[in-house]
Amino acid sequence: MPFAPRPDAMRTFLRARWKAIVAILVLILLAALTFSPSSAMPEASLATRLHTDVAAIASTEHNTATPQRLEQAAGYIENVLGSEGYKVRCQAYRAGGQTVRNIEVSVSNVAAGAKPERIFIIGAHYDSARGAPGANRIDDTSGSGTAAVLELARLLKDLRPSRGTEVKFVFFVNEEPPFFMGEEMGSMQHARKLHEEGQNVEGALILETVGYYSQARHSQKLPPGLEGRYPDAGRPDARTPDAGNFIAFVGTLESSKLVQEALSGFQRASDFPAHGLAAPAYVQGVTLSDHSSYKRFGYPAIMITDTAFMRYPYYHTAEDTPDKVDYASVARVVSGLARTITALAAGAQT
Repeated sequence: MPFAPRPDAMRTFLRARWKAIVAILVLILLAALTFSPSSAMPEASLATRLHTDVAAIASTEHNTATPQRLEQAAGYIENVLGSEGYKVRCQAYRAGGQTVRNIEVSVSNVAAGAKPERIFIIGAHYDSARGAPGANRIDDTSGSGTAAVLELARLLKDLRPSRGTEVKFVFFVNEEPPFFMGEEMGSMQHARKLHEEGQNVEGALILETVGYYSQARHSQKLPPGLEGRYPDAGRPDARTPDAGNFIAFVGTLESSKLVQEALSGFQRASDFPAHGLAAPAYVQGVTLSDHSSYKRFGYPAIMITDTAFMRYPYYHTAEDTPDKVDYASVARVVSGLARTITALAAGAQT
């Protein structure tokens, strides 16, 4: 005759099983909260914070011609990062007859006193062009791009990269003319210092304008020579073949591997439309960002952009103001990038 457990023994057994199941579910929830960066902030809340950041940084012109406003933008970035528990580092130097600075924080898994085996740069510049506030322009990402990097630093402050890896969040000064591609450009100063120190930069991901999207046909222009090839109308999320509704991962041919890795990682992490382009440096727009500074020193580097003047109707105008930014879309892009960066820093194969 089969053994039949007593009712009280069965109740005890079921209670123990139930407690074990609850414990496992709690552990799964904690793991999700720990390892999913986007779970730290719902996209609606993230959009609100992005709006606050853009308004604080990019409501007025801020560059070496308006040093007090440039200082206010830098101070805002430093205060936000400090409030998140980061140790803020500055790279100060002389430019245009005054002292300016890059701002940097990092997360790392590097032994004390040791040099990182690999570094990832996540960056944007915070100065504006002369004559416009710069909420979203390609040469003035002080609004959408800098806000996105600021929020990425918040989301990833507890990131645990693979052993030997450091992720730097860098805010550059002096990307705008008259400094662009000169020795006083902030990213040039930063890349040169890393090169002189013999640091291994495995990839620099530079955020340019990331705030303007349109579903309208003919809202997306393409560089000469690429007409009719891009974006791919076959994608289910590309609603029209020439709509400016996607984020682009762009680099020169030398950085084609990083373009593919970052794009593939983003497409796995997010359903936001995304496309990649690795092209010769002479293709219009491919080198118009701080990533060119890292390329100059032989480091793989790309820009992440909404394509700016090829889409944005307020480019280089005084109407480039914070109300033009699509914050809900930027929040989706930032959430996807947080997962992408996590995978890159963990050494995950893309």
